[in-house]
Amino acid sequence: MTTDRKPSSGPHVPVLLQPLLKAVAPVTGRWLDGTFGAGGYTRGLLEAGADQVIGVDRDPLAFELAQPWAADYGDRLVLQEGVFSRMDEYAQDLDGVVLDLGVSSMQLDLAERGFSFMRDGPLDMRMSQSGPTAADLVAELSEVQIADILFHYGEERASRRIAKSIVKARELEPITTTLQLAKLIEACLPRAKHGKSHPATRSFQALRIAVNAEYEELFKGLLAAERALKPGGRWLL
Repeated sequence: MTTDRKPSSGPHVPVLLQPLLKAVAPVTGRWLDGTFGAGGYTRGLLEAGADQVIGVDRDPLAFELAQPWAADYGDRLVLQEGVFSRMDEYAQDLDGVVLDLGVSSMQLDLAERGFSFMRDGPLDMRMSQSGPTAADLVAELSEVQIADILFHYGEERASRRIAKSIVKARELEPITTTLQLAKLIEACLPRAKHGKSHPATRSFQALRIAVNAEYEELFKGLLAAERALKPGGRWLL
């Protein structure tokens, strides 16, 4: 499988960037972008006048893709590989923290990362590119555990039916690719009506949250932000 890891021709502009900048204007001081991703919020804050932005991400690819432009900001931009739940270890007395939660477009666009049910790739879903994959969870967890993940993290009403189908299917062959799992889920649910989300949407979301311990990370991140911000600092989630 070949993959184009080159960044797009222009910078990624998050949908909520302008409302964020308007809400905190004038932008000054030191900020921490806890979900650096493609760098959209970080660049926006720097261009708006932030003295320095610390970009944090657990995905090494984020910093690889930032190499062509990161040096343009000199020491105003600090790149920190890690998790935002430890942001208070990376910086103190911050004027602001921004978190844009969920999977990023750069991760969805790369089939080999395994986040998307629209592209065939290994069933991975790891933001940090380390630790157990979604394929590991599907292969090793019990039917009850899989059902609980799908229900609690994805609000999937057919969680038990899907979990039962997964356990039955893995007895015949390992479930190792995104389309393999997506087709299995599709077979468990009614055909999606026009304009409705793909049948695998909720299940893929649930597995991604489980693989990356996103709820635990968020809880710890909220506490870390309180420790890292100066009195009166801004916190945008």
